[in-house]
Amino acid sequence: MALEVIKHEPQHAADAVIIWLHGLGASGNDFVPMTEHLQFPNANIRFLFPHAPQLPVTINQGMVMPAWYDITDISIDRKIDSEQLRASAAQVQQLIDEQIEQGIDSRRIIIAGFSQGGAVGYEVALTYPQRLGGLMAHSTYFATASDIKASDANRDLPLLIQHGTQDPVVPESLGKKAAQDLTSRGYPVTYQTYPMPHSLCLEQVQDMKKWLAERFA
Repeated sequence: MALEVIKHEPQHAADAVIIWLHGLGASGNDFVPMTEHLQFPNANIRFLFPHAPQLPVTINQGMVMPAWYDITDISIDRKIDSEQLRASAAQVQQLIDEQIEQGIDSRRIIIAGFSQGGAVGYEVALTYPQRLGGLMAHSTYFATASDIKASDANRDLPLLIQHGTQDPVVPESLGKKAAQDLTSRGYPVTYQTYPMPHSLCLEQVQDMKKWLAERFA
């Protein structure tokens, strides 16, 4: 079943796309305000904010909520349902396919993900068979690092990893671990931290804008 998506169109015909994946228990509405902050003179960006499916989540007493996958253990290693994560990633990749069919160059498609959405974002971007523009991973972790089947097309995909040093939900050590792992695999990683909890901050958004400006140059 296709994901429900909030779509924000630019004033002129879109020639770039950012697909933003929200965190556990949230919705696509979470990052809609980012459309005002991320505007560029050389990019007419269509923003897509998909809603995660409704799933029972083990660590939340089996409560059904918006979730990209089930988390069965909140320990530092985070036991997750990888099959569900990959199913969600496949749904997001269908969104990418649709954008390409509508005439968007795959190299001008950016994936962004916060927390659980970021874990899906790694799988989406690194396994997609056509070259993408980049991946932004916010306050998240590389959940499928041990068995990801990375595509050759995105072997050197630019990655922006940002994390709060005071994050009580996804410890910064997990963001750093992802950055180190991906750097060792040859990906060009930009790793940035901020004195904040599990959230976004203004300085981070400004850094995001600089990084995106390079992607859309």
